[in-house]
Amino acid sequence: MLEILTITLPIFILIGAGFLAAFSGLVSRDNMQGVATFVMFFALPSLLIRALTATPLEEALNVSYLLAYGLGSLLVFAAGLVLSRRRGHALDAAALHALGMSAANSGFIGYPVAVMAIGAPAAIFMALNMVVESLLIIPLALTLAEAGRHSGGGGFRIARKTLTRLSRNPVLIGLLIGVALALTGWQLPAPLNQAIDMLAEAAGPAALFAIGGMLHGLKVRGMAADMGQIVVGKLLLHPLAVLAFLLLLPASDPLMVAGGLLFAGAPMISVYPLFGKQFDQGSTSAAALMVATLASFITLSLMIWLLARFGVLHL
Repeated sequence: MLEILTITLPIFILIGAGFLAAFSGLVSRDNMQGVATFVMFFALPSLLIRALTATPLEEALNVSYLLAYGLGSLLVFAAGLVLSRRRGHALDAAALHALGMSAANSGFIGYPVAVMAIGAPAAIFMALNMVVESLLIIPLALTLAEAGRHSGGGGFRIARKTLTRLSRNPVLIGLLIGVALALTGWQLPAPLNQAIDMLAEAAGPAALFAIGGMLHGLKVRGMAADMGQIVVGKLLLHPLAVLAFLLLLPASDPLMVAGGLLFAGAPMISVYPLFGKQFDQGSTSAAALMVATLASFITLSLMIWLLARFGVLHL
């Protein structure tokens, strides 16, 4: 258990530091948003570029992992959508609930936990997960939410709006730059490469600090049913679905299983409340984010213990 706490406790100490900084007024909400912007626009893209250029593309592009993680995420998304619709929610609200259940916080929480548990391969898994999240789950959720809000037409306009959002996504831009460099074999100038390394090293700590700051002030009253569905779906159903598809692979690499579980077991994407606010689900999505982030300390610690217990991880 001490080895597990060595992995998870520093992560949540940094989250706690961010929360205390916001709670005490030492860092304002605007300043905390600045930290989150730094991570999203500079640190995470740099981390992806470094990961994709430091490893041969044929090793980084693990199609089996990509397929298993994508199918597991898609299955949970579909389950969340159907469940919310059956509970009487409109399509736009149901799409946001499904998004919270199936899109993990790969960069801000998944990566810091995974890199301490499995080391350098965590960056590659993060890049693959972000392909699934940025090109499949998030566009699907936004398209359905827009369709639910503007039912009766405008399909081309909805698709164009979603593509415009994606084209401005810094994480997706970082992925594309990394893939382009890996495909062409081009080497970045040494000073630029060193700057990218420095930004990449800052990604984990700064992201965790920002998450803690964003948790301050969130409310959870009056939304237990919706929040419960999202949190249980994200922390339990998502990793179980990814595990099921990983175990169906012809040769399940233990490292791949550990990586998939740790990333899928992370709480939902940090910008989830921002998406929710666009479709009148801001309070529910913010509350779900807070509860899932706090609960993930227990669920991720338990997951690491189980992985070590069954010999998948060697701590």
